[in-house]
Amino acid sequence: MRIRLTETDHRDLPRAVDRVRRILEERVGPAVVRAAAPVEVSAWHAPGEPVPFAEAVRAEYAPFAVGTPWGAPWSTTWFRLRGAAPAAPAPGLRAELLVDLGFSAGAPGFQAEGLLYTPDGVPVEGLAPRRHSVPGAIAADGSVDVLLEAAANPDVLRDLSFAPTPLGERATAGLEPLYVLRRADVVLVDLEVRGLEADLVVLAELASALPEDSTRRARILVALDAACAALDLDDVAGTAARARAVLAPALASPAVPSAQAITAVGHAHIDSAWLWPIRETRRKVARTIANVLALMDEDPGFVYAMSSAQQYAWLEEDQPALFARLAERVREGRFVPVGGMWVESDTNLPGGEALARQFVAGTRWFRDRFGVDGEGVWLPDSFGYTAALPQIARLAGKRWLLTQKASWNDTNRIPHHTFSWEGLDGTRLFTHFPPVDTYNADGSVPELLHSERNFADAAVATRALLPFGHGDGGGGPTREMLLRLARARSLEGVPTVEIGTPQAFYRAAEEELTEPAVWAGELYLELHRGTYTSQRRTKQGNRRNEHLLREAELWAATAAIRVAAPYPAVALERLWRHVLLLQFHDILPGSAIAWVHREAVADHAAITAELEALIASSLAALAGEGDALLLANAAPDPRRGVAALGVGAPTPPRSGAVTADGSGFVLEDEAVRAVVDAEGMLVSLVHRASGRETVPPGTRGNRFQLHEDHPVRWDAWDVDREYRATAVDLDGPAEVRADGDAVVVVRRFGRSSLEQRLRLVPGGELRIETTVDWQEREKLLKLAFPVDVRAERVASEVQFGHVERATHANTSWDAARFETSQHRWQHLGEPGFGVAVVNDSVYGSDTTRIRREGGGTASLLRLSILRAARFPDPEQDRGAHRFAVGLLPGARVVDAVAAGYRINLLERTVRGGGAVEPLLAVEGEGVVVESVKLAEDGDGDIVVRLYEALGRSTEAAVVLGVAHEGVEEVDLLEDPLAPSALVGVDGGRARLRLRPFRIVTLRVRRPHGRRA
Repeated sequence: MRIRLTETDHRDLPRAVDRVRRILEERVGPAVVRAAAPVEVSAWHAPGEPVPFAEAVRAEYAPFAVGTPWGAPWSTTWFRLRGAAPAAPAPGLRAELLVDLGFSAGAPGFQAEGLLYTPDGVPVEGLAPRRHSVPGAIAADGSVDVLLEAAANPDVLRDLSFAPTPLGERATAGLEPLYVLRRADVVLVDLEVRGLEADLVVLAELASALPEDSTRRARILVALDAACAALDLDDVAGTAARARAVLAPALASPAVPSAQAITAVGHAHIDSAWLWPIRETRRKVARTIANVLALMDEDPGFVYAMSSAQQYAWLEEDQPALFARLAERVREGRFVPVGGMWVESDTNLPGGEALARQFVAGTRWFRDRFGVDGEGVWLPDSFGYTAALPQIARLAGKRWLLTQKASWNDTNRIPHHTFSWEGLDGTRLFTHFPPVDTYNADGSVPELLHSERNFADAAVATRALLPFGHGDGGGGPTREMLLRLARARSLEGVPTVEIGTPQAFYRAAEEELTEPAVWAGELYLELHRGTYTSQRRTKQGNRRNEHLLREAELWAATAAIRVAAPYPAVALERLWRHVLLLQFHDILPGSAIAWVHREAVADHAAITAELEALIASSLAALAGEGDALLLANAAPDPRRGVAALGVGAPTPPRSGAVTADGSGFVLEDEAVRAVVDAEGMLVSLVHRASGRETVPPGTRGNRFQLHEDHPVRWDAWDVDREYRATAVDLDGPAEVRADGDAVVVVRRFGRSSLEQRLRLVPGGELRIETTVDWQEREKLLKLAFPVDVRAERVASEVQFGHVERATHANTSWDAARFETSQHRWQHLGEPGFGVAVVNDSVYGSDTTRIRREGGGTASLLRLSILRAARFPDPEQDRGAHRFAVGLLPGARVVDAVAAGYRINLLERTVRGGGAVEPLLAVEGEGVVVESVKLAEDGDGDIVVRLYEALGRSTEAAVVLGVAHEGVEEVDLLEDPLAPSALVGVDGGRARLRLRPFRIVTLRVRRPHGRRA
């Protein structure tokens, strides 16, 4: 156990602390182990991917000597360890198995790890760099006979070097062993000496942190000096109790009444994939839970919280014995499911329905398995938080939020740690940022003091939460952490510490702070802005499958009601869960190793294929026999004469005309006239109805710009503001030609090339479809559109609505938002005229104001298309990519909403007998249907989710096209909700009164055994 000093140079401290440090390192630490006996080691190197215990136990093991290298990157070696304690443990001594797999001083969870099993396959406890010693491996008779599954995971992060590495793919990681088995012994641990070690560490850390003129500090130094004098350095074990008695009064001095009250919650933030693949996360979960359950067996006061229903589901499948023990601790209230989400997802990039389903899937799983819903949202490490989250969370029954990531902001500090977060629609969520500024606390005195001194709300509140345990790569709390925290329970000079549940903390914090300060709007993270763009294929697969899931549910529900087709509930639930997993906050944002993204892209492709098959099956059942051409319109607005959410005969397609004008090409229809010059640039875009020109004088749109992209750190995560100083306009010669109703532009730059098709589509939209062969490194590709609109704010779609962000940099908060995210659309407007830009798979952008030739200012909206970061995937995004954007001059926000759905829900045709009426229709501008499905409980009721998209109070009606026995508003879990937006049901019309951006879920009760 190490002393952690404050920033004060140790040479300025009294000699007592230096003396304690040396005594700890040279005498007390080594004396914790009284005796040791080596165990017999044999090994089997598993070929390929990990194997289950049942296969490993049957393998042929060969003798293996301590000191021998083992473990090529990502490989697994199974060790068999047999032996006995060196002597029968006397009182105060405990036999433990001590194994050093070759651990380095680096962070735990980022290198070799292991899980011990009994010979009959029962998991015992995990091994990690700071967890070498396992008492549970010792049988009642003092013998050892265990199998150790050792994972040779490489340390990809390598002390935050961010250097390109081949270690992120097994195929490129090499075959040379990474580790050396250094030690494998049965040891006798002196618990009194271990206690002395903890006493000395806590008091030495406290002495180093207190002011020099502090009376408390002086008395601790006297106690430390006296304890050192009482300790015989040649007989530490024999004099440890005497030294501890000297220290006891210093440790017994109670905390002052005004001390911060910390609730310490055992925790291990386990990234569902990051610098390791998903398959390794499954093993990390098992190792961590084995550790946690072992600590719970030893310490009845230990409480542990774990989020992510997906990780529980993996444990249930992979380690049923561990899961059964976990479930018993849940019933006791000591193992606490938190968060209520399927995974700790990103919250900026998932679509509205997907973010809602994170809570539906997670909370329903916890409810089904444990009978608990959970009250909170647990997202310590997501990369910013959408303004839509408070309403979504409250509709899932959540009352509070925990996150820590905001402490990473690079420019501004959010002025509160405990506050009420007001979301897009006005919903508020009680929120706490642990002021310790880490979700991997170890309970050291410097951490406890930082929590107290850093607490922004200390004038009105005293309570803080401290999540302790090794995380990111898992591992969880250790025995040493529990020893530290026990000494800090009430200790003069530090906050009080009580191990408890998150629920207990939040209840107490809410009671203490009845009128918390309010933070309104998104919790934008001033860091990791590159995650809106990195790993485009992963993002594109997510966007595609979110919309295919919408279609699959809509058409399956319609087919179930109209023609009694079986509803594929099991398949849809499985596919939703898979998509939700791939929205984890290091997968969808693009910040994981190549292995993770290779699998994510393949998984998305497989999901797409299955969803397409489900959609085709439902539409075939709906269309019936016949050869009529039908259009299936899954969009929330009519398309080509077919009602929203219905199937019908489409009107003939219309396309714009293309003509050459000598210096380029003109595209025009009844709504828009666009001019593309000889270099492929958009030099004019006129909205015919108003006569307004969209392209400012002297500028050109459809301009690609290439930037140097060299973040100081966190390559795939970050876009640093300095990139703007290096823009290269890709204005050079291009091949431009007409092809039917489109203008084709071919351009080459660097080692890359691109091809575009520009055409006009119904709805007054200029559609630009681009294919890029991207071969750059450490570059950022932007696509720029100057817009002749003076707008101080740009509206960007988020889940179930939109946010408005400044286009200027008046304040440091505005300036820090130099890269932001959006979903399907953005809108720039001035009174009477606006322009929308829609996309099918682009999430990152920046919007600024530019000088306008002739006076005033115009706006410049740029989409972030591709990056080429070198870490953690040195081949990030190389290869072919396709995306589409659309420009709509003269558009209102409601037009942007419709066009955003239209570009993401492409036309789908089917042959059949005739039209199929939609299950429902909505009356009310700006009220949008997000999903139509059958109820989760399988009783055949229809569930429709809709929202107010324009940010205004309004009234609307849902017109039902089916027989029903009633309509009620429900929450996301489809339980009755009050108060309700539903103001009445008149026959087939459900009337709604909506506040701005209100989400409404209606459950339409269906007569059993009937169809319409």
